[in-house]
Amino acid sequence: MKDDRINIFYSNEDKGYIADIPDLKYCSAFGETPELALQEVQIAKIAWLEAAKTAGKPIPEPKYRPAI
Repeated sequence: MKDDRINIFYSNEDKGYIADIPDLKYCSAFGETPELALQEVQIAKIAWLEAAKTAGKPIPEPKYRPAI
């Protein structure tokens, strides 16, 4: 799962950056800068994967690709 797509965008509502991994449902994180949001979502990804394994849930293969 090294090729997961990570989206990072600015949220006016939250006044900071949100990073998410579309292939991992609800895996997202907040940061005051894009770099911090990226670091936080990488931590969230590890926790997401560990929780899925513990629960016996399947780990999806990366397939999300943005429209270009």
